[in-house]
Amino acid sequence: MATNASITQDEAMRWPGEFQALWGRTADAFRRKQARSRAAQYVRGLLGRVERKNGWQLAEYIGEDTPRAIQHMLDRAVWDAGKVRDELRRYAAAHLLAPGEGGVLVVDETGFLKKGEKSAGVQRQYSGTAGRIENCQIGVFLALTGSRGRALVDRELYLPKDWCDDAARCRAAKIPAGTAFATKPALAQKMLARALESGLAPAWVLADEVYGNDSKFRMFLEERGQPFVLAVSSQQRLWVEFRQKRVDVIAKELPAENWTRLSAGDGLKGPREYDWAAAVFGAPAESGRRRWALFRRSVAKPEDLAYYLCLAPEEATMRDLVKAAGQRWSIECCFEAAKQETGLDEYEVRSWHGWHRHITLSMLALAFLSVVRAAAAEADVPMPGKKRIRR
Repeated sequence: MATNASITQDEAMRWPGEFQALWGRTADAFRRKQARSRAAQYVRGLLGRVERKNGWQLAEYIGEDTPRAIQHMLDRAVWDAGKVRDELRRYAAAHLLAPGEGGVLVVDETGFLKKGEKSAGVQRQYSGTAGRIENCQIGVFLALTGSRGRALVDRELYLPKDWCDDAARCRAAKIPAGTAFATKPALAQKMLARALESGLAPAWVLADEVYGNDSKFRMFLEERGQPFVLAVSSQQRLWVEFRQKRVDVIAKELPAENWTRLSAGDGLKGPREYDWAAAVFGAPAESGRRRWALFRRSVAKPEDLAYYLCLAPEEATMRDLVKAAGQRWSIECCFEAAKQETGLDEYEVRSWHGWHRHITLSMLALAFLSVVRAAAAEADVPMPGKKRIRR
């Protein structure tokens, strides 16, 4: 896989032709050229060497005296962030997947620490980013990972139920009328539906326990015959010989010979080795896919176990499931890169559409970086539809 550290942001902006090709795909999203030009400048600022990518510093970077024009573009100008997102997804698929490759789609959420109570969806809630309850917004994201790189390709702002029940507060944050409460798995399902209906055919969908524990989310994927490897809690129950058993009990009862030491892929310190066990359970799904239970045990701390429910092609093996499970970390890499390099969490907007606009443009900037870095790593290999690229 192409590394995400092979070229700096400044070096990436020396590829103006690639940036113009990307930005040219977004023309239909903007009603006026001025808004589109301002958004392009904003993305260039997100890609630039700006210490903190807030309104004032980005305005200074692009030559503005105040951030008013940027604020207008994010809040009041007429343009469709959904269309930009759709082009971003197509762009990422075209450049980060090899011909005939489906890649994997990974779902996860990340928190954005905020002060006050006016930003859309903000409240005291658990943030995995902080590892504790904080005053924050939560965004649910979808990442596409291929052999050439990875990028965030969709996003939804999680709106807590207390917000949905407060019409005046929603109006103040410009949340669309009629927006109903949706769980994080429901938001993930919405994004996956967009991705699959757009023509993406991922080899796997990957997610942690928040999504794997949701039976409706699993059923959504099963009904489409979409292979998945989803983490579940130790309390998840499976039918074993006409009675239900918790997965942690099943794991403890597995014979020693059922466990195999395998690497889930390379990490910062080398191969990420665990002991793994797996078994087919239940009848095949209507799509003909097989249902599996997958178990992971720490080598250093055998009491530390993880559990997965999987839907896999008939020919899949445990090694295939392990390899897939090991790719879930890629979305964490996307979050880290987007927050460090393209200002994902440095916005100063409060409205619903302001959040979606900033996040979409930050994701677009990250996808551009991933594509340029992949091209740089491949040196003289031409990108799809492009002339041969040389450094």
